[in-house]
Amino acid sequence: MNDGPVLKSGFNGLTRAQPALPASWYIDPAHHDREMAQIWGRNWVYLCRAETLAGPRAFRTFDIAGQPVLIVRDAGDALKGFFNTCRHRGSILCTQAEGTLKKELITCPYHQWTYDLKGRLRATGPMRPVVGFERADHPLLPIAVAEWGGFVFVNLDPKAAAFETLYGAETTYVANWPLAEMRVGHTYSKSLNCNWKIFWENFNECLHCPNIHPELCDLVPIYGRAIMARRDDPDWQAHADDMAPHVSGGLRDGAETWSMDGAAQGTLPGLTEDDLVPGQRYVTVTPSCFFAHHRDHVRAVRITPTGPETMELSAEWLFHPDLLAQPGFDLARITDFGTLVMEQDGAACALNQAGLRARPFGHGVLMQEEYEVFLFQDWVRGRLGEPMRGQGAASRASRRAEHPNKA
Repeated sequence: MNDGPVLKSGFNGLTRAQPALPASWYIDPAHHDREMAQIWGRNWVYLCRAETLAGPRAFRTFDIAGQPVLIVRDAGDALKGFFNTCRHRGSILCTQAEGTLKKELITCPYHQWTYDLKGRLRATGPMRPVVGFERADHPLLPIAVAEWGGFVFVNLDPKAAAFETLYGAETTYVANWPLAEMRVGHTYSKSLNCNWKIFWENFNECLHCPNIHPELCDLVPIYGRAIMARRDDPDWQAHADDMAPHVSGGLRDGAETWSMDGAAQGTLPGLTEDDLVPGQRYVTVTPSCFFAHHRDHVRAVRITPTGPETMELSAEWLFHPDLLAQPGFDLARITDFGTLVMEQDGAACALNQAGLRARPFGHGVLMQEEYEVFLFQDWVRGRLGEPMRGQGAASRASRRAEHPNKA
């Protein structure tokens, strides 16, 4: 294998063809379990909007990579995260998907062990005191919780770096969007017949765009050239000052947002002209989600693996409450366009997954334009303790201003 640089220095691209991940990594149940433990169990995962946990004692339960998770607001309205598991013999504590606790206590429905909202064991039901047992030794097992812009994340790894440490630079890029004030106006969910990595690989390239996304290519002309950003063109420096959309990566002339006709319905408060010029800005929190920021809305997209060859794709469209209440506001004009693009991507991902079952197919090959696919796959390798071939996905933040991405 050539040991020279993998990434081009003058433009965004690979210096040479690279082998893709093994096909078995998209099919094999044992490898899927490995990814659930080492990737999904050790990285920040998006759960829900903070407003769905309204007020003290509100709780929600989730399954993250096969692990039972409980999120609850304490008396001070702070979010707390625990494994939804009693320390007695492992029973599930909260059996409902969501609700509000009657008291500031969590009581196991099996043997009535009771915990306060800080996770401390307060009572052991009808059990008699016994030598060798101390309540302080059996608190609920904590889970790290973070909130950014009204989005709630968890990390099952007790040694995980803080969300702000990992994503502070990424989120600063969209600091002017009033995310915490915004509310969900529409949701979408669909089961896809593909491995979760297939979806991310599709997200990270636009070679498929001219064939799969004609409407999107009309809205974002650079995608019609099968590239994602100005610097993806080896000759970009010759056109460095050209702001034409097919060169700069912006929306087509006259378009303002992602909608069926490109027209926006107002502008979110706080946005500057610099925020509006690209037409789209992205925040990506691998492996679970990305957030597409536009002039009049934000689309939050969540990826949830449900098996080696299946996943759930979910989306939430967020709007400012004033816009949602505005007479004549046309929700479908925005949501229909995003849904169309995701449906097209879902069909393409299923096609990709189905072909991986050919027995002689050991792995694919990544071409020059697929540098972000390479970086994503290298990130996966690193999280699994495999040798990495390049710089890893850390380069994404440094490219952000020139790389608005797509999905």
